[in-house]
Amino acid sequence: MPEARPDMKIQVGGQAVIEGVMMRSKNFWALSVRKPDKTISTQLFKESSPVSKNRVFGFFIIRGVVSLISNLLVGFKALNFSANESTDSEIEFSKKEMIISTVIAVVFVVGIFFVLPTVIGKTFSNNISNIVVYNILEGLIRIGFFLAYILAVSQIKDIKRVFQYHGAEHKTINAYENGEELKPENVKKYSTINVRCGTSFLMIVMIIAILIFSFLGEQTILWRILSRVLLVPVIAGISYEFIMLAGKFSNNKVVRALLYPGLLLQKITTREPDTGQIEVAIDSLNSVLEAEKLLALNA
Repeated sequence: MPEARPDMKIQVGGQAVIEGVMMRSKNFWALSVRKPDKTISTQLFKESSPVSKNRVFGFFIIRGVVSLISNLLVGFKALNFSANESTDSEIEFSKKEMIISTVIAVVFVVGIFFVLPTVIGKTFSNNISNIVVYNILEGLIRIGFFLAYILAVSQIKDIKRVFQYHGAEHKTINAYENGEELKPENVKKYSTINVRCGTSFLMIVMIIAILIFSFLGEQTILWRILSRVLLVPVIAGISYEFIMLAGKFSNNKVVRALLYPGLLLQKITTREPDTGQIEVAIDSLNSVLEAEKLLALNA
């Protein structure tokens, strides 16, 4: 999920959902969805980030973990609302159900992308004497799983639509960060790639995991699995700090080179949007920008 550069007056991030786009600022998040009758439904929610509410949550690395969990919860809410709006149905999930869904998603990700590659790696561990090489190979298996997953879901018709909205989200934020008036004709000319995208974040997670796990030394299979699971929050926190730092120096050639794998992967997870999809993204972003400006005026 991209975050605006710190020097911007209002920081925003976004997420593509079913037939729509969710935009989030420090104190609000908005969801705009294209309804079956082709109109745009926009809802605004006041919900501050936990990082801004509690000083402990703002500490280095901790803030990354807290932000990730917060974004997951908001993301599930946005998906729920978008599913209802895009189909004119009324399916409501309780807070408890949202939390359970988030836990299931986290368990799935950790199990598939961290635990399973470790178990598979054990099958060839006796043939590799160098533990660093072994850990690197395990990491490459992890990245292979991740790439296979992205390629597989990208073939689903409905996901292709979501990827178009993902492109609209990036284009709109890129236009905003460059001071453009938010009109479809202005937004269209911008790239669907953003250095602070969640796709880039996930790739950074995979790479940092390789670096950290490479120095853990010899371990039994049980300790290998436990270390992978227990270090996930640390890896996520470090990855968050890296992606935020990279956002400040996004024009630096070295930074761009380090981010290149994630940027390349966005060629799959974003598609060129049509004018209608860009209009949805603009409506969502304008909603949170206006809310933040009004809040600042009344402060």
